[in-house]
Amino acid sequence: MFEKSLYELIRGLRSHKGSEKEYIADSIKECRKEIRTNDMDLKSTALMKLTYLEMFGHDMSWASFNVLEVMSSPKYRHKRTAYLAAVQSFRRDTDVLVLAENQLKKDISSPTPTVISLPLGAIPHVINPSMANSLLTDLLPRLTHSHASIRKKTVVTLYRLALVYPETLRPAWPKIKERLQDDNEDPSVTAAIVNVVCELGWRRPQDFLPLAPRLFDLLVEGGNNWMAIKLIKLFATLTPLEPRLIKKLLPPLTKIIRETGAMSLLYECINGIIQGGILDAVEGTTEGEEVARLCVGKLRGMMVIEGDANLKYVALLAFDKIVRSHPKLVSQQQDVILDCIDDPDISIRMRALDLVVGMVNSDNLTAIVGRLMRQLRNAPIASTTDDPANDRGRLSGPVPYGDSDDEDAEETLRQHQRSNVPPPLPEDYRLNVIQRILDMCSRETYANITDFDWYIDVLTQLVRVSPSTKSSSSGDDEDLESTDDVGRSIGRELQNVAVRVKSVRPEAVDAAQALVLIDRRDQMFPASGNGGLNVLEYAGWLVGEYANYLTQPEPVMTSLLHPASVQLPPMTLAVYLQAIPKVFASMSGDDQISWTPERKTLMTLLMARIIHFLDPLSTHPSLEVQERAVEYLELLRLAAEAASGAAPGDAHGDFTDPPLLLTQAIPALFTGAELNPVAPGAQRKVPIPDDLDLDTPINPNLHSLLAQAEYEGFETEEDDVYAAYSEPVTSYTSVTSPAPTISASERLDAPHKEPSSYQNAVEEEYLDPDILARRKAERKERYKDDPFYIDPEGGQGSSGAVTPLGSIVRAGNEEVDIDAIPIMALELEHSRGTPTGEYMGRSRSPRRAPKRVEIMGDETLGPGEPNATDGREDIIAPSSRQVGGKGKKSLLEVDSSGLGSLSLDDESSGRKLTKLDIERREQEEAEMKKALMEVERLRLEMQRASQRLEAKGEVTVKKKKKKVRKVEIEGEAPESTAHVGEAEAEAEAGADADKRVKKKKKKKPKTDDAGEGNAAEGAAEAEEGVVKKKKKKRRQVVMDEGEPAVEA
Repeated sequence: MFEKSLYELIRGLRSHKGSEKEYIADSIKECRKEIRTNDMDLKSTALMKLTYLEMFGHDMSWASFNVLEVMSSPKYRHKRTAYLAAVQSFRRDTDVLVLAENQLKKDISSPTPTVISLPLGAIPHVINPSMANSLLTDLLPRLTHSHASIRKKTVVTLYRLALVYPETLRPAWPKIKERLQDDNEDPSVTAAIVNVVCELGWRRPQDFLPLAPRLFDLLVEGGNNWMAIKLIKLFATLTPLEPRLIKKLLPPLTKIIRETGAMSLLYECINGIIQGGILDAVEGTTEGEEVARLCVGKLRGMMVIEGDANLKYVALLAFDKIVRSHPKLVSQQQDVILDCIDDPDISIRMRALDLVVGMVNSDNLTAIVGRLMRQLRNAPIASTTDDPANDRGRLSGPVPYGDSDDEDAEETLRQHQRSNVPPPLPEDYRLNVIQRILDMCSRETYANITDFDWYIDVLTQLVRVSPSTKSSSSGDDEDLESTDDVGRSIGRELQNVAVRVKSVRPEAVDAAQALVLIDRRDQMFPASGNGGLNVLEYAGWLVGEYANYLTQPEPVMTSLLHPASVQLPPMTLAVYLQAIPKVFASMSGDDQISWTPERKTLMTLLMARIIHFLDPLSTHPSLEVQERAVEYLELLRLAAEAASGAAPGDAHGDFTDPPLLLTQAIPALFTGAELNPVAPGAQRKVPIPDDLDLDTPINPNLHSLLAQAEYEGFETEEDDVYAAYSEPVTSYTSVTSPAPTISASERLDAPHKEPSSYQNAVEEEYLDPDILARRKAERKERYKDDPFYIDPEGGQGSSGAVTPLGSIVRAGNEEVDIDAIPIMALELEHSRGTPTGEYMGRSRSPRRAPKRVEIMGDETLGPGEPNATDGREDIIAPSSRQVGGKGKKSLLEVDSSGLGSLSLDDESSGRKLTKLDIERREQEEAEMKKALMEVERLRLEMQRASQRLEAKGEVTVKKKKKKVRKVEIEGEAPESTAHVGEAEAEAEAGADADKRVKKKKKKKPKTDDAGEGNAAEGAAEAEEGVVKKKKKKRRQVVMDEGEPAVEA
C-alpha cells in the first residue's frame, strides 16, 4: 500500500479543479484511517496533511489526541510535525491540554536545544492560566541556558505567560532584569528583553525608571535599528515621569535623525521626540527651533524624495503632531502637503485633510480652500460600481497565479495599470471636505478671513457641489436636526456671517435671495439628487429677517408662494411661512407712497395670493407649520379687509395715507431690538422669574379637545391634502421657463487643465462662470477710475480705463474741455529725497484694499465661562481611559489589562494589595505557622526523652562543647535552639572521647530540657566504652522575608 505524501496531496488538489470539495473529503477519510494506525511515520504524515487542510478551513479538532501521540515520539521530525499541528488546532480550552502539560515539561527539560525550541514556540499559542502557573518553574531555569536562542525564546514565552497570568511576571522579573543588566549577554537576547520591557513599560512606566541608565547605554551603542525603535518608544513613556531625561536624550536622538538612512528609525525618532514631550520642553529655545526644523526637513524629504505611499502616510501623521506646536514651520511645507490632497490613496487624502486644517492661517487660507474646491468641482462623483462592497472579484475567492506546477507564478502575475485620471470621490469624503472648509474659515470667529465677499461666493459654490443626502420622512424633524447635513452647515455659516458682519450683510442677503429664487433653482443646486437643499431653511430666514436688503422682493415673494414650497421639509416650510409676512411688510410698509388705486390693486392681489397659499396649510400634519399658517392667515385677512375699506386717492391729486394696518401695525410686529449672536451658556445665566408657573395648564379643556379631534377624522379632500404633504416630490418644477444656463453635469464634466503648482489655483478653477462674471463686474466698477488698470476683455487700444483725459485723446483733441482734464497731485518731496540716477518704479495698483470689517461677538450675562479643556492632560495615562470599560485586547487576542495593576515592587511601591496578594500572603503565613508547630513538637519529644532518663537514675557524661551562635526567631525564646548547638558540639567532641572519659556528677536540670537529653545520651555511650560520631539531620524552616533560616 502506498500512502500519499503532502506533496502528492497538493498536486492532486491542483489537478482536481472544479471538484476540490470531493477530493478533500476523500483525503480526510484517508487521513482518519492512517492516523489510527500504530506506525508513527504514517501518523506523522497524516497529521501533516491534516494541518495543511486545516489552513483551508477544514476542522481537525477531532485529531487532538493523535497530536499528543505524535508529540510523544522520540524522533525530532515527528515532534516538529505534532507541535505545528498543536499550534494550528489547539485552543486555550482544548480538553487534551491537561494531558499535554507533562509532555511540555518533559520537552522543556530536554538536553537537546532543538527539542527545547519546539515547546517554547508552541506554548504562547495554547497557554491558559492554569498551565502558566504550572510551567513557570520549568521555564525559569531556561533563562540561564547556554544557547542564546533558548534564552531569547524563553523571554518571549514568559511575556506571553504574563499576559495570560500576570502573577507569573513577579518571580520571573528578577531573572529577566539580570539578563538585561549583563553586558556580555547576546544581542539577540537583549533585543528580546527590550521588546518585552517596551510592551510592559507603557502600562506602568514608573516600574522601569531604574533601568533608564542601562537602556540609554543600549540606545547610544546602537547596532540594531529595531531595538533602537523599541527603546525610543519606551523613553517616550519615561520622559514625562523624569524630565531630566530630556536633556540626556536630545543629543543621541538628534544624531540618529541626521545620520540614519533607515526611514522606520527616522520616523520613530521624530515621533519619540514629539510623543515624549521633548519638542514641547525645548520650545522657545534655539535648540528647540533647530530640532523642529530638522524634523520638518526630514519629513519633507520622506514625502518628496522617496515617493512611497507608506512613507507619505507616516510623514503626514508626524506633521499632524508637529503642527500643534509649530504651525508656521509646517505651513512652509504646504506645497508637498497640498499635493497629497490629490493623491489616489484615499487614506493619504484624509490625513492631508486633517493636516491642512491645523496649519491654515490668514495667508494661506485662500490657496488651501481653492485647492479643495477645485478637487470637489473637477473630480467625478463615485457611483455604485466604485463601492468596494459591490466588487464581485472580492467575493469570488483566491485565484492562483500559476495554472500548473510547471509554470512560474511570477510570469502570470496580472498587470495593474494605474490611470492618470483622478479617482472618483466618495460622498462621505465630499462631505468631509466641505465640513473641513467650513471649519477652517469659521475658526476663532473668522479670524483668518480678510475678504468676506470671497467667503460668501465660496459658500454659494459649496451648495452647487454638495452631495446627495439620505432622504427621510417628513415627520422626522428631530432626526433631521440631529443628522450632520452639509446643507444645514452651509446655511448656518451664511446666516452667521450675515448676523455677525454687518458690512457684508447685503452680499449675504443677495446670496440667500439667489438660493430662494425658484427660477434659479437649477443653476444654484446640483442637477441630480437633493444635495444642499436644506440650505433653503437658512436662506429663507435671511430673506425674511433682512427683507429691507432685498434687491428683488417681488420675485422672492413669488418663490416663497410657489407650489413647490409646499413640498419642502416641515422645518424649511415653517421658516418660509415666517418670512412671507416679513417680506410683505417690507413691500407694503412704506408710508411715503400715496394710497393710489394702482397701489391698492397691487396690495389686494398680493394679499389674496398669500391667503390662497396659507389656507390649505392650516391643516398641515406638522404642528409648527399649522400654527404659523393659522396665525398669519388671520392677520392677512384683517389686512385685506382694511385695504378694501380704505378709499384710494387720485394718482395726480393730493397725498392719501395708506391703511395704518399695512404701514404701522404689521411692520411693528417684526421690528424692534436687533438679533445678535448669543453665547452658548448665556441662557443658563438668565434668572427664573419668581411668578413663573409652569405647572398650571394654559387650557384646562385640552384633553377633551384632543379627544374630540381624534373622533372627528378627516374628509376625503383632507386625506388627499394629507397625502400630498406626506409624499415629497423628487425634484422641483418651475412654471416659468428658466433662463438658459449650463447644467451642473456639464460643469462637472468640462475639461480642466491641471495647474502645475498650488499657487496657480485661481478663482476660475473652483468658481462657476456666473459667480466669476459678477466678481469681474464688481472689480471693473471698482477700478473704473484707475488709469493703470487694464481690462482683460477690452478691445485693441484699451490700455486702461476710460477716463476723461483718455476720452479726449481718443476723440482726436476735438472739443477740448479744459475743466474735464483730471488734476493729479505730484509729491515732489519724495522725488527730491531720492538719490540721483535711482529708478523709481511705478507702484502697482492694489488688487483690492482690504476692507475693515467688524465681527460681532457673542452676547452673554456676566463673565465668560472658562474652557474646561484648557488644561493639558498627562500624556501617560492609558489606564484612565479604560476605567469602567472593557479590557483592551492585544494582537494576540488576550486581555492584558491585568498587567496594568501588577507592580514589580512589592513593599516600596506602597500600592494597595490585590486579592491575589492577600491570598498569597495568607498562604505563606499558614505554612510558616505549620513549620513552627513542627519544631515545637520535636522539642517536646526530646524533653520527654530526657525526663525518662532522669527517672532511671542513669549517670550522665558532660562533654566539652564549643560556643555556638544561637539564632533567635522572632517571637521565640533563644533557649528553643539550644539543642542544635549541643548536637554540633557532640559531633565534634566524639573524636576525643576514646582518650578521656570522665565521670561527672549529675547536675540539676537546666532550663534547656533538650540539653539534658543530649547529656544523658552522651553518658550512656561513655559507660559502654564506645563513643560514636553521631550526626543528626538538620531540618530547615523558611521564614518571612527579612528573617534568617533556622535549622532544627
